[in-house]
Amino acid sequence: MSPATDDPLDVVRHYHQRTKHRPERYAASLGYLDWATQPDPFRRFDGAPTIDLPRPPARPQPSYDSLFATAPAPAALDADTVGRLLLHSLALSAWKQVGPGQSWSLRINPSSGALHPTEGYLISGPVPGLIDAPGLFHYAPFSHQLERRATLSAAQWATLTADLPQPCLLVGLTSIHWREAWKYGERAWRYCQHDAGHAIGAIAFAARTLGWQARVIDTVADIDLARLLGTDRQSGPEAEQADALLLLTPAGPVGPLPGAEAWPSRIPPLTLLGTPNTLSRDHHPWPVIDTITAAVATPGPAPDTPATSPRTDPSPDRGHSAEQIIRQRRSAVDMDGRSPIDRDTFYRLLARTLPGAFVADALPWPPRVSLALVVHRVTGLAPGFYLLVRDAAHDASLRTALSDEFVWETPEGCPPGLPLYRLIDDDARRAAQTVSCQQAIAADGAFAVGLLAQFDAALAAGGARAYPRLFWETGLIGQVLYLEAEAAGLRGTGIGCFFDDMMHALMGLTDTTWQSLYHFTVGGPVDDPRLQTLPPYAHQDTR
Repeated sequence: MSPATDDPLDVVRHYHQRTKHRPERYAASLGYLDWATQPDPFRRFDGAPTIDLPRPPARPQPSYDSLFATAPAPAALDADTVGRLLLHSLALSAWKQVGPGQSWSLRINPSSGALHPTEGYLISGPVPGLIDAPGLFHYAPFSHQLERRATLSAAQWATLTADLPQPCLLVGLTSIHWREAWKYGERAWRYCQHDAGHAIGAIAFAARTLGWQARVIDTVADIDLARLLGTDRQSGPEAEQADALLLLTPAGPVGPLPGAEAWPSRIPPLTLLGTPNTLSRDHHPWPVIDTITAAVATPGPAPDTPATSPRTDPSPDRGHSAEQIIRQRRSAVDMDGRSPIDRDTFYRLLARTLPGAFVADALPWPPRVSLALVVHRVTGLAPGFYLLVRDAAHDASLRTALSDEFVWETPEGCPPGLPLYRLIDDDARRAAQTVSCQQAIAADGAFAVGLLAQFDAALAAGGARAYPRLFWETGLIGQVLYLEAEAAGLRGTGIGCFFDDMMHALMGLTDTTWQSLYHFTVGGPVDDPRLQTLPPYAHQDTR
């Protein structure tokens, strides 16, 4: 089965339909995993000069809740700032061990199946105490080091960052699709996009703790970003595909960013240092992933919309260290089926996913995602289906597209300005589990979430390139849910395996106006007593 034409939008729609999970073929989709070819989770560039980054202890301030009230005073651009930025966004968070010789790493930024397809790059001028000359650096999370991939002259750095606020850093994100395809086959491309969104959210949080802000520069074409990151020289199944470029600056107003026409002449020719390591001894081909990657790289509209008005958050400060909450984030593997979340905490959590919160404003396009919620154990709320309309522009479309049986009631105690609606009272635990590929974790939490994307309208406005950005938005929201769960004494987990059209049927969706792209659940975690948790850099500290 192939798309009707080579038109990028046809390719996107074909891929989206082709990779929906369906109960009748789900089991068959699990038969291609080959443990002998499991990829190395760490990309290295052998022969590249390295720079050690600081690993300072977590600070008690700023508090986690204060991040949503006001930005801290901006930190100076120095070694500590860069070290903390990467330590709290893309670094290791722990090791898990089962018996001797059986261990795996966890990271600050979540990943589907803990496979971590996302790679991070820093493009920086000189940084006192750390970087002596401008350059392109790959971030190596295993060693918490920068690997210098290229050196830039002062004039090249000045040209690249002309008209950008100063001081600034640029962070590039790429995906190695093979890391996910090894386990998930054709649907892996979707998971790579979720993970890019998680990483954008993680970088936005890390920057905020330093009084800085992160914003995606969406005017850079994929081909130009690949040249800037040096990934245009890679080929084959382990090649990195350029995803996103983020601008990091001290918090404050950011004027118009350079347009698409400006970037080709800004990007310098690179003399690359180091050779990428081999991740697997063999590979299974997934040509449809190459097809969708090429389709969404097609240049198209790249609106750079101004940030929305900041939201005020009057919630009490619980006093949690922001850096500690970030470091302790984990994905729950099981939930207890008992632990509730109180109504006020639930409302606060949802409000922090809305536009105007600093993390959502990392994306320079209008919100395209609203949240379908299945409430199981929220104290003071009846179980059932709820809907958070994240943008007023979604309201009319959702009311038209969703089931006409929904009642659209404002729930008890809902604060003004939180566009949350009760759709129908119901004990939906069985439905949540069934939709989530029969995973009990979707029923055993306090609530579950289906992230609905304004699919047709996004593609009409932004072309094929809007498709991955819908997933980025869901991943970014997922990162907020992860950290909010930690701050509430609970735990969250993303759910990539769900029966797409079964979810659509539950919501009354009959076309592609809205599509469910990602699921999530929050609740009381159950730890596996067989697992030992080790510090993230124990492998270095014990040498």
